[in-house]
Amino acid sequence: PRLKILRLLGANRSRVPADCTAKSMAASLKSLPFLTDKNNPIGYVIQGAVEFAHDSRRLVQRCTKPDAKEFKKIAVACAIGFAIMGFIGYTVKLVFIPINN
Repeated sequence: PRLKILRLLGANRSRVPADCTAKSMAASLKSLPFLTDKNNPIGYVIQGAVEFAHDSRRLVQRCTKPDAKEFKKIAVACAIGFAIMGFIGYTVKLVFIPINN
């Protein structure tokens, strides 16, 4: 499938290696100048997707699973936030019931 995509994009068979790994795919994309040019609409989309994938991969690699203490802290903070927002909503509702009647 990758080879077909590259052929559709104008790459000839001599530029596309037989194994078609990620490195070779990136090298093939760089050999097509309109895919790396952000002024070109297709290049803009391709480069945006590449940057998004790179940033997403870096984020997932840096993320760690929280330990029990950190999880409790987050859960308590969320519960307090829910309680505060509920109290504000209830207070607003109590204020506007007599105003609307």
